[in-house]
Amino acid sequence: MIKRKRLGQHFLTSNEIAKSIISEAKITKNDTVFELGTGLGILTPLLCENAKKVISIDTDRELYQKAKSHFSGIDNLSIEYGDGFKKQYTFSIFVSNLPYSQSKEAIEWLANTPFSHGVIMVQKEFAEKLFAKSGKNRRAVSIIANYSFEIEKFLDVSKRNFDPPPKVDSVVLKITKKHTLEKDLISVINKMFAYRRKTIHNIFKQFGKETVIEKRLDDLSGEQIIDLAKEILER
Repeated sequence: MIKRKRLGQHFLTSNEIAKSIISEAKITKNDTVFELGTGLGILTPLLCENAKKVISIDTDRELYQKAKSHFSGIDNLSIEYGDGFKKQYTFSIFVSNLPYSQSKEAIEWLANTPFSHGVIMVQKEFAEKLFAKSGKNRRAVSIIANYSFEIEKFLDVSKRNFDPPPKVDSVVLKITKKHTLEKDLISVINKMFAYRRKTIHNIFKQFGKETVIEKRLDDLSGEQIIDLAKEILER
């Protein structure tokens, strides 16, 4: 358990919240569900009740082995071991209580992955970054998330509902895919924000490009930043 806490993983203990997450996922018999982080398996059997297939993966071998044994009788469930971000699965619905340390990586991976919709639990402060639409509160992940998904806050979750309890509260979000972003474009957006204090003219110089735009990232909309990132790649 301590090992998982160090990795930023805190296990949901509330069956009521688990059922709410499953309900919001709107799973049908046509859906393949991908669960990142099997954990103690509080969501896993519930996901299987209505899905065509569920793929659940965990990076912790002990948790993987326990889940493999405990859920061996569920025919439409595939328990996997490894890094889900390095696997290639075809799925329509994504569900995860994301490890806090991997939230940004997960958003970028989902932005690059085709799927219909998902339900994710993230740290409250991270959710606030995702909802930031303009100005200094935005990060690269804000731009990536808002371009790639429709994001809706579904549920506030107190830290008391986890073992071990995290230091902060969590939020459950419903995400619906709008656009898929290529990895190269995601990389450019991240690098642009590394130079966010510079003008667009000077940011372009970091890529060996030229532009006459003297505004800064904080002055631009998310769509405008995406367009500039595409322009950097195309030149």
